[in-house]
Amino acid sequence: MIKIADAFQNKKAFIPFLTAGDPDIKTSLENYKAVAEAGADLIEIGIPFSDPIAEGPVIQEADIRALGSGTTTDDVFEMVKELRKTVRETPLVFMTYANPVYHYGLDEFFKKTAEAGVQGIIIPDIPYEEKAEFVEAANKYGVEFVSLIAPTSEERVKTIASEAQGFLYVVSSMGVTGTRTDGQFDSHLTDILAKIHETTDVPAAIGFGVSTPEQAATMASIADGVIVGSAMVKIVARYGKDAPAKLAEYVKSMKAAIDAE
Repeated sequence: MIKIADAFQNKKAFIPFLTAGDPDIKTSLENYKAVAEAGADLIEIGIPFSDPIAEGPVIQEADIRALGSGTTTDDVFEMVKELRKTVRETPLVFMTYANPVYHYGLDEFFKKTAEAGVQGIIIPDIPYEEKAEFVEAANKYGVEFVSLIAPTSEERVKTIASEAQGFLYVVSSMGVTGTRTDGQFDSHLTDILAKIHETTDVPAAIGFGVSTPEQAATMASIADGVIVGSAMVKIVARYGKDAPAKLAEYVKSMKAAIDAE
């Protein structure tokens, strides 16, 4: 049985994110296959939503493209089932928002999540204090609920970490997703990672703003994994249906930087 923990077994994990259905459901299936074959240790699959409040313009535009192509949550479930025919061992995690899950129905959503072969879920707009209902529904079907820790969470790091499942998503800096060309990441990251590791054995991966191999290597030096979203989505936006090969090249370069750390 695949577990999220497999992605971090004796290595630093590279975790790419892509929006399902961008630019269309058929191409996004090939994109996910390409990044898995290129060495992704765990893949985040974004379920497109009209109001992704944690996302910057790059991923917002990807959601618009996906929704514009007619992508539905059911389409994403079916795509993942197809993906699992060839990508058999790489852990998968959904990234979505509370509204689509509520609209679908918690029990039915997580039942189909498990049936599709997805191991975890990230829902960034659910506060720690309001997660119980989602955690219970997810865990009923063996889906792990991945919590986020932001730079502003410093006082609550140990509280959140003590209940962590799968892995902890550590937000590198304030604001929304997007590449950081100026290298501005929160100076407290090392302290936050130290507190997490004092509290739990659940791995912690850093995301938001990482885009270059150099940044990935720096983050891998203090964390258990590195998450990259906007830089991946930019490749899809630029190359469209020709993105799979370009994504594979990028993943290989990022994975090599992390492995060298």
